[in-house]
Amino acid sequence: MLAIRLPADIEGRLDALAKKTGRTKSFYAREAIIEYLEELEDVYLAEQRLEDIRAGRTKTVPIDEIMERYEV
Repeated sequence: MLAIRLPADIEGRLDALAKKTGRTKSFYAREAIIEYLEELEDVYLAEQRLEDIRAGRTKTVPIDEIMERYEV
């Protein structure tokens, strides 16, 4: 269970969308959170990988080697 406070203008937009589409505000809030959470997780993973590369904990593979390996 999650309760959030939204600015009045956002609450109004969400309410209008819900009424126009016959969906609930909760449906759209849940969908938005799921999509944004996936993006945040991707960003976090990319930042971690970059940090590992810069720290020498992970090696990169040249694109030519990948192309050759997969015969592209």
